[in-house]
Formats: sequence, structure tokens, C-alpha cells
Amino acid sequence: MKATTAGFVACFAVLGATVAGATWADDSAEQAIAAARVRWQDSPHGPMLARILPPTFEAAQLPERHTRGAQLVVEYCVQCHNLPNPAMHDAAKWPGIVERMVVRMQGKGNLGTLMKEMMAGVKAPTDEERAQLLTYLQRYAQRPLDPRKYSDIESDAAKSFRLACQQCHVLPDPRRYTAAEWPAVVARMEKNMLWMNRVVGSKPNPDEPQLRIDEIIGYLQKHAR
Repeated sequence: MKATTAGFVACFAVLGATVAGATWADDSAEQAIAAARVRWQDSPHGPMLARILPPTFEAAQLPERHTRGAQLVVEYCVQCHNLPNPAMHDAAKWPGIVERMVVRMQGKGNLGTLMKEMMAGVKAPTDEERAQLLTYLQRYAQRPLDPRKYSDIESDAAKSFRLACQQCHVLPDPRRYTAAEWPAVVARMEKNMLWMNRVVGSKPNPDEPQLRIDEIIGYLQKHAR
């Protein structure tokens, strides 16, 4: 475990190196993520850590991925779970989440001694880094849909969209992406829902509401930018 932790810290030392002030190498991000996964495998809590977030978002997909804010997301967030997408939450929700995560990285939190054991070898951001991290997450957070601008949001055509997206976050503004971009985004969200809503090895429940992906994409494309 000591050797793995040392390698983990060394990996982040490489990640912290900057080029031209604020840029960083994409391969350093992948190294950090890979090192974190090795750490999970060596931990008795690894299976739980691996299941916290779905592994469907990659470092290359981070907005402005060469900036300091993106670097901090990789440097700190992947210590405990898969890489989060800033658009997981809206800007109003991120401060409380960052606060809770920093407390846990400090070995404190709602699990007492277990949390301290789980966070062994994990480092917490400085106050300055924490502020930079939050600024980045809020800048690229989910942009909520304004129902006043979408008169058909309560229609049957938007039903699958409402049911699917509100499970995990606020309804996204359809104008966040173009019509050509939405299918790939919806496909990623579909994988996320399968990951979050299933125990490993379980099978779909036929009594669950069946979401129509074509309807979701159709509604989003209709109002896309």
C-alpha cells in the first residue's frame, strides 16, 4: 500500500508541472486517473469508491482542459471516485458539494473512523485551490432550463426528457448543445443511468417506466441552438 501511495503522490507531482504557466499534458491527467484506480484496487473500500460515479467522462472531455481549474478537478476529484463532469450539477449546487468533498478529503465527515481510513494517503486542496476548483466547476456547470422559455416542457413530447434528466440533476437547457451534439450527450447520459441505477449483475425491471431515447433526443434537437 505504501508503494502504491508513493507512486500516486509522484504521479500528481508530474501532474502539477505546468507549461507556459497554465497548461498541462493530457497524458498526465490519464496517469493520475490510472494511479487512482490502482489505489482503489489496493484498498478494501475500492469497490465502493469505484461505484460512486460512472466511468463515462474522460479528462479529454473537460472544458478548457489545459487550464488550472481542469487540472485541479483531475488532481483532487479522482482520488476518491471516477472523474466528475462539471455539468453534473448546476452552479448553485456546487459550493455545498465541494465543501463536503474537501471535509472528506481531510479525513473527516459522516463516516467517522471509516472515512479517515478511506482517505489515508489522500490530499486536500489549499484554500486557494479550493476557490479555483469551485470557480471552474461553476463556470461549466449545468445550465438549468428556464420553463418560461419552453412552453411545451409539460407536454407529452417532453415527458421522457423530464423523467430521465431530473433523476440526476436539474433539467438542462436544450440550447446548451447543437442538434448535432445532443445524440452523443444523451448516449453518455444513458450509460450513466444504467450505471447508477443497477446493482452489478442485476437485470432491468420490466415494470419500470421505459424511457424513449428517440423522444428525448427529438425534444432536445427541436430546441437546440
